[in-house]
Amino acid sequence: MIRMANTISTRIHDYLKDYPPFSLLDPHQLAELSASVTVQYCRPNEVIFRQGEKPEQRIFVVREGAVQMVRQEDDREILVEQCDEGDVFGIRPLINEDNYALTAKAVEETLLYVVNVEKYRETWNANPKIAHYLASSFAEGLRRNYDTHFKNRLFLDQDRYIDGHFHLVEVQSLEYSKAPVTCPSKIPIQIAAGLMAREEVSSIVVVDEKQHPIGIITDKDLRRKVATGLVPIHQPVEQIMAHPVVTSKKEMTVADAQMDMVKHRIHHLVMTEDGTPDTPVVGVISEHDLLVVQGNNPAVMIREIRRSRKAAELKNIRQQAESLLQKYLYQEVSISYISSVMTEINDALITQVIRLCEETMEEEAVKPPGVPYCWLTLGSEGREEQLLRTDQDSALLFGDVPEEEYPAAKAYFLTLAGRVSTMLNECGFDYCPGDMMASNAKWCLSLSEWKEQFGKWIFEPIPEAILHCEIFFDFRPVYGDSSLAAALTDHIFESVGRQTIFLSFLAKAALQNPAPLTFFRGFVVERSGEHKDEFDIKARAMMPLADAARVLILSARVGRINNTIKRFEKLAELEPSNAELFQQAADSYGILMRYRALQGIRNRNSGRYFNPSELSKMERINLRNSFQPIQELQSLLNMRYQLAYMR
Repeated sequence: MIRMANTISTRIHDYLKDYPPFSLLDPHQLAELSASVTVQYCRPNEVIFRQGEKPEQRIFVVREGAVQMVRQEDDREILVEQCDEGDVFGIRPLINEDNYALTAKAVEETLLYVVNVEKYRETWNANPKIAHYLASSFAEGLRRNYDTHFKNRLFLDQDRYIDGHFHLVEVQSLEYSKAPVTCPSKIPIQIAAGLMAREEVSSIVVVDEKQHPIGIITDKDLRRKVATGLVPIHQPVEQIMAHPVVTSKKEMTVADAQMDMVKHRIHHLVMTEDGTPDTPVVGVISEHDLLVVQGNNPAVMIREIRRSRKAAELKNIRQQAESLLQKYLYQEVSISYISSVMTEINDALITQVIRLCEETMEEEAVKPPGVPYCWLTLGSEGREEQLLRTDQDSALLFGDVPEEEYPAAKAYFLTLAGRVSTMLNECGFDYCPGDMMASNAKWCLSLSEWKEQFGKWIFEPIPEAILHCEIFFDFRPVYGDSSLAAALTDHIFESVGRQTIFLSFLAKAALQNPAPLTFFRGFVVERSGEHKDEFDIKARAMMPLADAARVLILSARVGRINNTIKRFEKLAELEPSNAELFQQAADSYGILMRYRALQGIRNRNSGRYFNPSELSKMERINLRNSFQPIQELQSLLNMRYQLAYMR
């Protein structure tokens, strides 16, 4: 090993400034750090540090060459990662204050920049941008560190999105009324209305003797129930109050308040001491308050969707939603929150389209068959993961009818499904290229037919059947009688329980997607066709994770959890021994969802394909790290379902 004196600090500075985390330092800090860097030359196969050794206060940057990170198990060396130019290694042990978990070995002649971090540790720990980089790029073993740095930090400033990384700003807390207007349940409506007028508020909270909320009255209640003469003004307020009250904690973010209003379809949120109705009221937040804080409100969009009568109006609102999506993505809002908002908006749009089509058919004297039905979404929308407008995946499930009534019922629902599919297309959702839509007679079936269809797939798991299972097993009811969907789910679990080999076939199919990286950690790109030299983030990175989550959650017999991230989080609860892997998989899937949506917005497409060379260094690092759980999950499937013995 040969070490050279640091006489070229300017050249080192010019190199490090392009690579995170050094690119996140201010110029003065980077100049000072560069002056203390040493250059280390390593011969091929030379060990830089060994597994189990206590780390020194330094980290390494590959200037030229390549370094392999290997895990030593018994007499074997297992390759975990390969670092090439610009990659940083040796950080995790310093953060975790633990010994090296891997051995670092030069693959070829290699030059390293060795950075002594002891004097910079305090500065780095206090730098939120570097904390974000460490949390994103070295998630394994850093969850507690991330939580410490990012407590109460949710939003990022869109204008400070530079070179693939973000600059943190504090989350804005909601301001709620410190003295909410309240009244007892027995006072007359007229007096309560007078209190609201005098205090200039749009709501009054009805409380018991302990000031616990038992109801709420809004301007809308007064207009609809009192001004119309339905309830006399001398009656007690309990006659018109809405109850039970939706409550929340007094410490919350704009995002939390928005989501509560969207989920419960309300316009006022009551804040209590501990977030439950069993403690005193401390404030009220209205939809207007949210609009003042943040102009683009999903609750308002959903309300406008429910008022819309034409496809053009719905299309315009969905375009507004994509502007909101872009804002959330650039602000680094939680991907779980983003997907929840976009799912609520998509569901509201689909529901409104169905209602409008039903009304049109009724106006045309097309008589409904008088049988319950349920509209099911499939694929990414079924998993609550459709952020951008991609293609439609749907099915229709209707109740069983006597044989002589079946043709008329089927004809009605096919006509309805066809109109819904056409209108969704007018709203910007492409037709499914594989015709996996409710307008296809194959996917518009009665409950008995759907049970028979799933039974056939499960008990005769040929490749085509498994392919259909990967799509249809993620169904989710959006409109209609959800008890039909629940009955179908129960039937599926019963069938899977009687045909346990089916899960092995499903697990085997989950291993068919090609690896996302080459041996030397380059992105595996398409070799020919329309997307030559582009990376398929869906097939090579997202679907291996989604497929693994589906198999494992089915095996655990947990129904009604379709979302991939939520599936992994539930699996982490159920299997403590694999909790870290499942949590890493959940985090990785969130990163992939975010990158696909960002690429889609940038390129005005679905975001599925993009050129890796267009990514910043930090984006490439984040993506490569998000691929790490894939191989381990596939090894788990191999062992658990004994796939080595299957042909």
